Amino acid sequence: MMNHTLKFVFLCSAVLAAASCSKSIAEQMKLAENVQIDCTPEVLALVGDKIPVDLTVTYPKGYFHPKAILELTPVLVYGDGSQSARTLTYQGEKVLDNYKVVSSNGGTVREHFDFEYDEGVEQAYLELRGVASYNGKSIPIPAVKVADGTILTQMLARPTGSFSFKKDDYQSVIHEQTEGQVMYDYNSATIKGSELRSSSIKELQAALNEIASNPRYTVKGTRVVAYASPEGGQELNAKLSDQRAASAQKAWSKVTGETAPDDLEVRSIGQDWEGFKEAIEKSDIEDKELILRVLSMYSDPAVRENEIKNMSQVYTEINKNVFPELRRARFITEVDYQNFSDEELVELSRQAIDVLDEEGLLRVASIADTPKRKAELYEQAVERFGSDRARFNLAVLALEDERPDAAARYLDSVKEQDADVLNAKGVVELQRGDLDAAAGQFRKAATPEAKANLGLVDLLKGNYDAAARQLKGTEGLNGAVASILAGRLDEAEAAITCHCAQAEYLRAIIAARKGDAAGVRTHLDAVREKDQRLYDQSRRDVEFAKYR
Repeated sequence: MMNHTLKFVFLCSAVLAAASCSKSIAEQMKLAENVQIDCTPEVLALVGDKIPVDLTVTYPKGYFHPKAILELTPVLVYGDGSQSARTLTYQGEKVLDNYKVVSSNGGTVREHFDFEYDEGVEQAYLELRGVASYNGKSIPIPAVKVADGTILTQMLARPTGSFSFKKDDYQSVIHEQTEGQVMYDYNSATIKGSELRSSSIKELQAALNEIASNPRYTVKGTRVVAYASPEGGQELNAKLSDQRAASAQKAWSKVTGETAPDDLEVRSIGQDWEGFKEAIEKSDIEDKELILRVLSMYSDPAVRENEIKNMSQVYTEINKNVFPELRRARFITEVDYQNFSDEELVELSRQAIDVLDEEGLLRVASIADTPKRKAELYEQAVERFGSDRARFNLAVLALEDERPDAAARYLDSVKEQDADVLNAKGVVELQRGDLDAAAGQFRKAATPEAKANLGLVDLLKGNYDAAARQLKGTEGLNGAVASILAGRLDEAEAAITCHCAQAEYLRAIIAARKGDAAGVRTHLDAVREKDQRLYDQSRRDVEFAKYR
């Protein structure tokens, strides 16, 4: 709070002296020396979108004549410009008007007013200009300075909001499985020659030939898995499954054309209840829900088999159409496919873009070196695949470029309005300047980014304590700015983890507020090395007024 002994308001009494010589002007001046003015804050500061001022004027007893009027106009002066707040008008107790009354016995008046942000206000000063009137006579009062400068630290926050691109699901390595199977007769472990020539085995052989001829494939594992249908008892079927596994292992070289590898995995499952359940679920059997209920109610294989056999009509259909498909052995090869590298994707996007699927387009767009190229590739993904993620990412590009209206159009076209879209719509409103609408979207989104954006809204509104709480632990420097303005300097210091120019600037402010002159010099020197423009700004910043 800045405390001034008011040197100019005595002229209110000087007007009276012009009308009455009962007291000399010198005596009036002496009396006026006890008039006190307090300005809070001592150094003005941007809070939200305003520069607020609280003014307190205390008049001594015998100062304010009962028939006098005093008009005071607060004026913020900066460069070639200025702003005037509303004129503050006071009257003596015998004036027949509706202004604030100041008693001749003295009194205190308190006023609040705001100025708008304008370029150059960081080097502004606040002065009071006035006119004293009595009995039709008026005397202009020389202006008196009551506050210096405007702190603009809030403007160091990044006001454009937090948002991220939708990620692609492009797989650099694709894990694949190829397989074929042979079927067995009831209660048999013998593989018939016709099974080795079946379409299933032929498809497996064709796939294995492709794998062998394509260097992008790497075989990761091979296995044989044998089963028995769940009929005839668990012990019998376990042995039968083992025998089928052994016969399938022997048939491996006939199936694949290669000797069985040393690490060939051979498994015998026994009764294939999982396969049975899957087959029933896919079937059109009339009582399939009842069968599935039996499977869920009983885990004992014997009980399951008995309960199903009791459904005589259904069991006949199962025995004919389901069980035969479960008497089998599978030949499985696990492979990894090395997908296109980033470099290959870039080249394909230039020479043969039609080869790329949606995920490939999204990936190559994410690594494109210019926003223009990113946009072109995302537009391709929208045109060819109707990609919602591409539409969203086009909106992100617009938000990065601070084109909220363009971003809004893309976001409205996204079919699935998920939390990320709600957050981005909040950023649209943020960039348009509608903080309340933005906050509403952020609350609905409820994502970590939306939480940080709610903190930013509080910061831009001047609610620094709330902003510091919301932004604690979030990425970026907005949390540090909020903590500085909330007076939590240690929290602010802990929140700054990088050594970019803006981070060093904030460290310099923290040092200045702590009275650490050496720290101010150290961090501003670092700013100068990294960003001369920002360093030049520090020469005008009243945060450092004491350290120049």
